[in-house]
Amino acid sequence: MSEQGPLPYADTMRAVLSGPGKSFVVFSHGTVVIFVDAASELDLAGAATDLMRSFGPVHAGSPAGDFGVTVLPDDHGFAVTSHHNDILTVVHRTELDDHGELAVGLLGRSKRGQDAEDLSVVHVKDNR
Repeated sequence: MSEQGPLPYADTMRAVLSGPGKSFVVFSHGTVVIFVDAASELDLAGAATDLMRSFGPVHAGSPAGDFGVTVLPDDHGFAVTSHHNDILTVVHRTELDDHGELAVGLLGRSKRGQDAEDLSVVHVKDNR
């Protein structure tokens, strides 16, 4: 696997998520919390951290272990969804050799688990 920094994940999200009212918070391993039409007084980083604390941990054999894989447009990699509609994890094609759905999903789920432990916000995009 090649190393990915926080900026490429934010760049990916800026490229694929556009429009007014769509804000997002990126965590260090590529997990993203999306806010659509968030209230202006909402602390996005704090709210995203709270969501990750509650819905980020992975519990195999439960809904918290489930995932879906979506190919992002324009060769930006993959979005690995979770059991919370506003949480996804970006997996770039360079992060693994096997681009099969299972391999991508397991990596994305693992990264979400790491982000739920670290809770390290690296980027906030406020489009309110």
